[in-house]
Amino acid sequence: MSSTGGETSKMNSFVKKVKMGKRVEKMMKDKSGTTTGQEIADDDPNKTPEPYTCTGIFEADFTEFCRRNHLKDNEIPAVVIRPKPPGIQPPPDAKSKDSKDSKDASKDPTPDESPDTGSQEDPPPKTYVTKEKYAYFRPVIQVEMENDEKPITVTEIYIRGWKIDLLMVGIFKQCWPTIEKLSVVNLWNVNLSEAVIKEFASFLPQCPNLKTLAIDGTICVEESWALLIGEESLLTSLSLRNNGITDKGAAMIGKALSTVKTCNKNLISLNLSGNKISDIGATSIAQGLRMNRALLSLSLANNNVSNEGAKRLAEVLSRFPLTHEEVVERRKLLSEKGSPDRGLVKSPPPSRRGDNRPGSVRSSSHMDKTDKKRDKSSKKKQDGKKGEKEKEDTRSIRSSADGKKDKDDATKGGSKKDDKWKKGFMKASIAADTMTKTKGKKTSSKDKRLPESDSPEMVEAINPLLEQVENMDNQLWIPGNRCMINLNLSRNNITEIGMKSLLLAVQYQITLLNLTPSPALKGILRMSLNGNAVKKTDETFMKLQEVLLTRDPYYKPPEKGEDNQSLAG
Repeated sequence: MSSTGGETSKMNSFVKKVKMGKRVEKMMKDKSGTTTGQEIADDDPNKTPEPYTCTGIFEADFTEFCRRNHLKDNEIPAVVIRPKPPGIQPPPDAKSKDSKDSKDASKDPTPDESPDTGSQEDPPPKTYVTKEKYAYFRPVIQVEMENDEKPITVTEIYIRGWKIDLLMVGIFKQCWPTIEKLSVVNLWNVNLSEAVIKEFASFLPQCPNLKTLAIDGTICVEESWALLIGEESLLTSLSLRNNGITDKGAAMIGKALSTVKTCNKNLISLNLSGNKISDIGATSIAQGLRMNRALLSLSLANNNVSNEGAKRLAEVLSRFPLTHEEVVERRKLLSEKGSPDRGLVKSPPPSRRGDNRPGSVRSSSHMDKTDKKRDKSSKKKQDGKKGEKEKEDTRSIRSSADGKKDKDDATKGGSKKDDKWKKGFMKASIAADTMTKTKGKKTSSKDKRLPESDSPEMVEAINPLLEQVENMDNQLWIPGNRCMINLNLSRNNITEIGMKSLLLAVQYQITLLNLTPSPALKGILRMSLNGNAVKKTDETFMKLQEVLLTRDPYYKPPEKGEDNQSLAG
């Protein structure tokens, strides 16, 4: 009986172990099933990810959006700090070196042992950095920061030598507007299409501090660069060098600068050097400068501009006749300016009168006016000798009153369309005053900003169509663009004929400058003309250079004149 009882107990323990093993297997299966289900759910491409909120840190936001667009880790461009050239260290002073050696010798009385040259290795070079094979050709995004330890302080972005497609520009559209301190974007050889340029133009105004954009060495077949400087653009500096821009692209850029009814009021500097712009394109750009009063610097260097293009540019800088469309727009502006309430309140027709008097009866106010005129004429006859004095006094008073009235009309009575030109005119006047105040002085990096006491006053501008006109040959002529202070026409095909037109334009601006006691606009201050189809010994070229030399704000007069001034003082 004892043997049978031991066998039954062994059998019961075995059965318990079998049941326990089945339970463990079941639990493991359940766990493995749930984990595999979670992995499948995580790897499901159809699952919509949770919305991501940008942090303002470009590297983190850019990487996250690339992953959400199903880019692999090895396909995501790396965000790196832009390398800087090593600083030049001054050579060590011989005296300080000897004193340092003497101090070291006094501290360590033991003689110096000869170093083992074979055991020491040369330090790595500091002028370049070695990389892995093909790492140089992988796309990267270079950034500059105010503080390298704070990635949120990205100020400049540089992209070199890889194509930016719609997917990548869509990622930039989500990242760049959240970078508060981003002010410069520099792209080179990035192969943009028209759709990508449209996408750039749609979100660049959303970047609060982005003012400088450079897209160089990039060919766009459609040449739709004008989209970047539309009316909503906040860019102040645009560089489009070596992009193969032809007269087609120049025509669109000219229309973007200004038309009769629209004007870009923010762009200050435009660089179109190294393109294929001929006289037709230069004429289109000159057409855009007729109503533009914001652009200060224009570069058409290394293009195909010849005498006809130079003539058109000179015409815009001096004076030009208004076209029929501009005359019509001028009349509209004058009518709105003269009666700002016109269109809101309709006056009754002349046949309907407010009172019941007949048309032949004059009103009392009209009779009062005629009586006053008669009184004035009788007084003038009675005065005799005092009449001439009164005439002179009234003329001076009227002239001052008319000037004051014109000024008040320009500032107060202008229409809403006039506001398009005010901002650019203010920038131009401030920049021109800054350039002329530094004339003849040595400028350093510390003296680039003017002190508060010397800052120029803000001058409100009027629409160029409302400027004083001159009637010649049944045409209305207005003064040209005097906001531009820098024009680069070097390395073109301009001959003596074009140089004469440019000389006349500069002389006309100088004449207007001398006639105005305190002009807000100074006109052309620098003009680069080297490398054209004219000899340097040409009389017109030499005279033009001589006139421009005295207008250059960085021109330093000869020392003899300074000595004479010091002796006279």
